[in-house]
Amino acid sequence: MHRVANILRQWLPLAAAGVLLCGVIYVVAQQGLRIGANDPQIQMAQDGAAALAAGATPASLMGQGPVEMSQSLAPFVIVFDDSGMPLASSARLHGRMPALPGGLLDYVRQHGEDRVTWQPESGVRMAAVVVHVSGGPGGFVLAGRSLQEVEKRIDQAQLLSSLGALVIAAGLLVVVAFCEFAFPSPQLR
Repeated sequence: MHRVANILRQWLPLAAAGVLLCGVIYVVAQQGLRIGANDPQIQMAQDGAAALAAGATPASLMGQGPVEMSQSLAPFVIVFDDSGMPLASSARLHGRMPALPGGLLDYVRQHGEDRVTWQPESGVRMAAVVVHVSGGPGGFVLAGRSLQEVEKRIDQAQLLSSLGALVIAAGLLVVVAFCEFAFPSPQLR
């Protein structure tokens, strides 16, 4: 019984450190994947705002046909006037332009840009970047795309981190138990 208690006393802090390390690795991976999901939209929103400030029309930023947000992984652009009214949109949600979360454009008006996870309905999550158009007619450019594939990768990272934590904890238990039986503590001899 003393050996089991000794094994547990030595194993628990090591296992906790291993599990904590796997948790940190998961958080870093998750944040890297989520932040990286904004990359194309940052360029699209900033370039769109610069084009509008230089005199481009909102319709000229739309690219190819409408993107059905509930089904497509394609990026999209929405242009708003300075009061928040939509001027042009390549995004549709069940055939209609989706509503933005309240207060988003007010925040962007004060800070120049925001990068958000936008969920216009359950099961539809977007990585969106909104940029305020400084100069020209003013307004806002929102560029977004689905988080569906990124969230699959995040789920895989979570699974791998959890499996890693289990393997580390089990491996440490085997090593500590082996050491305890191969090299018993002096008080147990």
